[in-house]
This record gives sequence, structure tokens and C-alpha cells, in this order.
Amino acid sequence: MRDSGPKRRAAALGSAGVLVTATLIAGAVAAPTASATADTHHGKDREARGVAIAAARAARTGIDWQDCPADWNLAEPIQCGWVSVPMDYAKPYGKQIKLAVDRVGNTGTKSERQGALLYNPGGPGGSGLRFPARVTAKNPVWAATAKAYDFVGFDPRGVGKSAPISCADPQEFVKAPKMDPVPRSEADKRAQRKLAREYAEGCHERSGEMLPHMTTPNTARDLDVIRAALGEKKLNFLGVSYGTYLGAVYATLFPGHVRRMVVDSVVNPSREKIWYQANLDQDVAFEGRWKDWQDWVAKNDATYHLGDTRAEVQEQWLALRATAEKNPLGGVVGPAELISFFQSAPYYDSAWAPTAAVFSQYVAGDTQALVDAAAPDPSDTAGNAASENGNAVYTAVECTDAKWPADWRTWDRDNTRLHRDHPFMTWANAWMNLPCATWPVKQQTPVDVRSGKGLPPVLIVQSERDAATPYAGAVELHQRLRGSRLITERDAGSHGVTGLVNPCVNDRVDTYLLTGEVDRSDVTCAPHATPKP
Repeated sequence: MRDSGPKRRAAALGSAGVLVTATLIAGAVAAPTASATADTHHGKDREARGVAIAAARAARTGIDWQDCPADWNLAEPIQCGWVSVPMDYAKPYGKQIKLAVDRVGNTGTKSERQGALLYNPGGPGGSGLRFPARVTAKNPVWAATAKAYDFVGFDPRGVGKSAPISCADPQEFVKAPKMDPVPRSEADKRAQRKLAREYAEGCHERSGEMLPHMTTPNTARDLDVIRAALGEKKLNFLGVSYGTYLGAVYATLFPGHVRRMVVDSVVNPSREKIWYQANLDQDVAFEGRWKDWQDWVAKNDATYHLGDTRAEVQEQWLALRATAEKNPLGGVVGPAELISFFQSAPYYDSAWAPTAAVFSQYVAGDTQALVDAAAPDPSDTAGNAASENGNAVYTAVECTDAKWPADWRTWDRDNTRLHRDHPFMTWANAWMNLPCATWPVKQQTPVDVRSGKGLPPVLIVQSERDAATPYAGAVELHQRLRGSRLITERDAGSHGVTGLVNPCVNDRVDTYLLTGEVDRSDVTCAPHATPKP
């Protein structure tokens, strides 16, 4: 499932019939350290040489910053530019692709400036280009950090403005209603398997040249080339959700190039988890957070009138689901579209009240509010193209990064078993990922994420009940990165913690980014404020 950073992107359509949101080196260039060629252990020494060549070239070229194109919707003083990277780092002089980058300068004095802070919001498939807007919008959570850093965003390879890939016609991709993700028969499963296979074939037909190179290690190499193009000797990085895995892979490949790194809402970096098992783990965590939301709705029954116990709220959900299965609301909102809309609540606390309000309106007799919220908009061609692209990148990266089970019986067994106790997301997530079972390009072996020589302390931030990136992932990364510190937000589960108002977290993130200092030991923070109905 796409884990899409602290702000919910437009829902993206799962390949095989479900809407799901989805869940990285001449002057400014540090010479490739011995550990930068940690690649070699994976037979990747050619890529290590290739990234050194590309980064040296980028450092000489720099970035030609200009006002952003009008249709990017990034107003002055944000500036935009391009960084060229090899499509294939084993062939650094071969085909190049252009990555879109943007920035806003630090708000403090020249003497306060500490360089550039690069950001990735997750996905895979999320765009980072809105990051500088945190400064122009005067977001108070980031005010202290903005004094010291230029905020730099980018579209990763394949995303948005950066050599975008596609797997399907966007207007076809968003058509609704999709099949109910929960199969009622073997025929339903066969139909979903056919859709998944066709989606994988569509990726190859439309984007075949890029697919073998759509990997997290290549995005990490791109990150190092961007660092060099910015004139930075070392990288300052904030990664949320999938961005934490991008950061972890960068830290493994380029430990001597890291200056400061904050990772927030952590993908479990274990090779055993990337990516098949990680998605199964999500299904369990989503069920837990779905129940947390239902408990909150029940507690606020005076506002929402959906029942004063979790069981009653669940009964309303099952009734809605059954109605939409029999007769899709407005002709377009079936169970798949409902899951896409309702899953934002277990993702983000900020969605608790809006989701409950629409649900409440429906139960009170207003179906249109739910149709407006959950149905695709065929007229929004730009939004639909962005959703299709985001899903294509998600699928390409996760399917190419690692080996997936090719035998349908494995998928069927694991998801049937999980669905019994965790029905909210299990089958929807399975169909979204099933293209990986018939993926048309070679699937790689994930990087063995570890500390290397020169890696400074990394700051890890995680809520205890996160659905998209379960807590165990933060613990695993903490154990793998020597000297790292873990901040746990207890009794909380919003995905993307650093953007929320919680001084216990915010002050420590600021202190680390501004001074490099971390606490002597790990820290547990009380939760941020519970949403108000």
C-alpha cells in the first residue's frame, strides 16, 4: 500500500481494481568514500563508479534556478530547476533523464545558513515539490529550521515532472466502480489476477525502458547527484514514510555523505520485509488504527450519531459496504471506492473528523456528500494523470526493488488467513501489489541497510500505532543504524509525525537539525492533541 507522507495525496487507483492511497557526489563534491562503494558488496561497483561520475558532473554544472513554470503552481520566491542523472548508473555516459527540483532560500541571515534540506514525502510515487511552500506559507512548525536551511524539494525519477512513467490510460485508470476487493468466489480471484497481470503488462508496454531502473537504490543515487548539483558537500535530509527507506538506503550507500538525517514514520528496512511482508504487516496495523478511529467516533456519538460503541460504528460501516456492493452509490461508489475514502482516517488523524462527518451525513440520509467525497472526477484530467503516475511509480519501485512470490497460492493463503481478523484493508492491498507476481523485469535484492563509516547520528521519529508503517520498522532501523536516536510518540498513530504540533517532538527535531545534537537516550513523547469533532 502506498504510504504517502504527511499530507494525503489524491487517492491513487490500485492496479487490479481498488482505489488506494498509497506507502535517494570537484569542489562541492565529497570524493566517493570507501563506504560509498558499499555497493560493491551487491555486485554494484559499476553503479558506485557511475554515481561518482554523475555527481562530479552535476557539481560542475550546478542548477540554473529560474522562476517556476506557471502550471507548477509554485509562486515566487520558490525557484525551479533541473538536475540530469543517468537512467542507468552502470552507464553514466548513456541516456540521461532530468529531475525537477525546487527551492526556497533560508529565511535567516547568511551566517545562520547551514545549507540545503532535501525532502521526500513517501510513496513511492510522492512528489516533494510542495516542500518549499512550508516556508512561504509560514508553517510555524518549520520556522526555526527554515532560518537555517534552504528547503529543497524534488520529483523522484519517474514521478510528476521527472521523466514520468505510466502503466495505464489515466482516464481508464480512474473509472469507477471497481470490483469489490473482497472476493466472493474463485471467479472473483481469477478476474482480479487477470487485471493485475494486465496492469504489469501495461507498465512494460508504456514505460519498459525505465522499469529496470525504477529502484530505491537508484533514487538514492539521484539524491547524491542532487546534493552535488546544489554545491553541498554533505546531505541534510528529511524523509517521511517511504522517504525513510530512501534515507536508510542512502545512509547505507553513502554514509560519509550524510550531515543530518531525520526519518519519520519508518518503513521496516529488513530484507525479509521489503516489500511483500511489509504489505502484509500493514494490513494488521491498519485494522488496529481503524478500530482506534471507530472508538473516537463512538466517543463523539453526540456529534456523529453513528453509535456509541465501536461495534455499532462497525455495524454502520458493514451496512454501508453491503449497500454499495449491491448498488454503487451514485452509480460509481462501490466498496473499492469506499475503502479508498475511509482509509484516510487510519492514515491521518487530520482525516478523523472530515471522514466521520461525511459518514454521518450518509447515515442521516445525504448520500451525495459521500459520492462527492469518494467518486473519481473524470473532468480532473491533471489530477487523474497524477494519480495514475503515482500508482505506476509505487508499483514499479516496489516490484523492481525486491523479489515477490510468483506462485498465486502463496498470496491466496497469506491474504485469506489475514483477512479473517483484519478485513479492512487486506484484500485491497493484495490486489494493489499483485502485479509484482508477474513483473516483466528482473527483480533485485534489497540493500542490506546498515551503518557505515562516517555516518552521524540519525534521528528516527515514529508514532506507536502508525498503520502505514508499523512501529516495529522504527525499532528495526534504530538497531541497524549505530548512534541513532528514536523518538516515540506513544498512544498516537498518525502517519507523519514531524509535521504535527507536538513540542516534545518539534523541539527535538529543531535542535537536531540546528545543532546536530540528540538526546543521550531514546525519548518517549506524550501524544499530540486528539482531533476535535
